[in-house]
This record gives sequence, structure tokens and C-alpha cells, in this order.
Amino acid sequence: MSELATPRLALRQWRDADLAPFAALNADPEVMRYMPRCLERSESDALAGRYRARIAERGWDLWALERRDDGTFVGALGLTVATFPAPFAPCLEIAWRLAKGQWGQGLATEAAAAVLRFGFQTLALEEVLAFTVPANRRSRAVMQRLGMRHDLAADFEHPRLAHGHPLRPHVLYRLRRADWESAPR
Repeated sequence: MSELATPRLALRQWRDADLAPFAALNADPEVMRYMPRCLERSESDALAGRYRARIAERGWDLWALERRDDGTFVGALGLTVATFPAPFAPCLEIAWRLAKGQWGQGLATEAAAAVLRFGFQTLALEEVLAFTVPANRRSRAVMQRLGMRHDLAADFEHPRLAHGHPLRPHVLYRLRRADWESAPR
């Protein structure tokens, strides 16, 4: 199993103690603003359980994210396999969900940069994708800081949301290994 570290953060396997703070962020309407709905505690626990199982199985997925200085749970961040019907799927997506109190500190960018390094150097990925709704400016800014490029031609309607749902339109960002390798760090 892989665990990653940055100067401020640890990306690690899930613990039972993570379930309550993860449920709290999944129940926060502001955190879940660009998701179809908030999650009930049982749904949040099941989601963490899936992350935990996939990390145990293949060594990576969305890790629990914590501050190294005091152990505060920050959220979830990592790579996941997107398998819904789309021209670019299946693909590896970098994704994150952080507690609102952790926003605005560069934590998502810091942790995601470590995940991209892991993906390109350890897993030898050729490309990593990210997507969100057009209005999610915070996540889009993280994608841009990571060097990801908006692929306008690949923007899509998320097939798991009903036609006419306000969150159905999505923007797609890409980062190819060659571009990551040539970027200044």
C-alpha cells in the first residue's frame, strides 16, 4: 500500500477515526454544493469503506488526507477510476473533497501535486483527468495550478445525472505525463 507525504500533509489509508469527520464534510451543504446531494452517515461510511478496500487491493485510490503537524483530518484526495460512459472513459481521475475549514490554504494543490508525481512516476500513467461543473471555480483553479489544461472539445454531460439537472454539464481537464515532466516545479 502506498502512502504519500508532503511538507504539511499525509495521504494515508483510512482509519475508523476518519469516519465521523468524513461524514461531517459529506453532510456539509457548502462542501457538497457541486455534488448531487449531501450524504447520509451510512453512505459516507460506505464510500470511505470503498476507498479503504481499493487502497488495500491496489495500493492507491482516494486516500484520507491529514495534517502532519496535528493529525487533523482534512478530507479525501487521490486517484480513482472513472468508468461511466464517456468518450474518455475509462480513465484515471484525480479528485478531492476537503472540509470547508481547510479551504484556501493550498492544501488541495499541495496534496494533488504529490498524487500526480505518484501517478506519473510510480504508476507510469500517460495521462490524468479531472472534471467538475463549470461553476466550481475553486476546483478549476486547483486543476489549473496543477498544470492541467481545459479540453473544451471534451466537455460533457455527466451520464449519471438526469437530463436537465443543473450539475449535469461538466468541464474536463487533462494533464499528460510529457507536459507534467516538462513543467517547472
